[in-house]
Amino acid sequence: MDEGQAIGSGRDWFLTGMKGIFSLPAIILMLSFVGFCAFTAQAGIPVEQVVFMTGMVWALPAKVILVSSILSGANVVTAFIAVTLSSIRLMPMVAALVPEIRTEKTPTWLLLFLSHFVAITAWVFAMERVQGVPHERRIAFFAGFGITLVLANMLLVLVVYQFVAEFPPVVAGCLFFLTPVYFLASIWSSARHPVIYVALVVGLVGGPVFYWIAPEFDILLAGVGGGTVAWLAERIWRGRKEART
Repeated sequence: MDEGQAIGSGRDWFLTGMKGIFSLPAIILMLSFVGFCAFTAQAGIPVEQVVFMTGMVWALPAKVILVSSILSGANVVTAFIAVTLSSIRLMPMVAALVPEIRTEKTPTWLLLFLSHFVAITAWVFAMERVQGVPHERRIAFFAGFGITLVLANMLLVLVVYQFVAEFPPVVAGCLFFLTPVYFLASIWSSARHPVIYVALVVGLVGGPVFYWIAPEFDILLAGVGGGTVAWLAERIWRGRKEART
């Protein structure tokens, strides 16, 4: 058996990635999209625009910001800036995932294309499972999951749009909340360094505080504050450890 047969074909691993649509992270995301669909239906956004938005703006919080901007009467430039700033948070996820899946032969255009599919669910799913995939087939595995996840949610939005307009706001809100709760739980359980726990705790505590102080910048301040405190804590911890040795 040659090396190619031993690691399996790219097609086989693409199909394996596609099967991830039945995983817990994917199911939670689809339930969240039902809540998003109810939100857009109640806001009067046409279904074809919601389907297009689902495929092109691939991060649920960014889509919520876009719809909120539309409802508030913000102009296109303002909405563009708001969505862009929201999506910048995904850059560290891309930076962490790309070294895990690329090879020396992976073309840059393919990495740029696949980066579109990196959001909370795809990132958590890939980071938890990619170590069990042969390095040469990780691109195919992630492509299978990411592309299938986007297309499945576009189809889901198209199908359920007509049925969710009458959802109570509290139901839609609870469905929205499933994805960030799962993300936090996954990061906490898979953390390999104390600095991650520090960042999460400071961010969670700082969120309500900054919402009271500066509600327009609460998430930004909590994120930057949590990351900065965690970085400083790690530097101090490493400094003391080196001093002892």
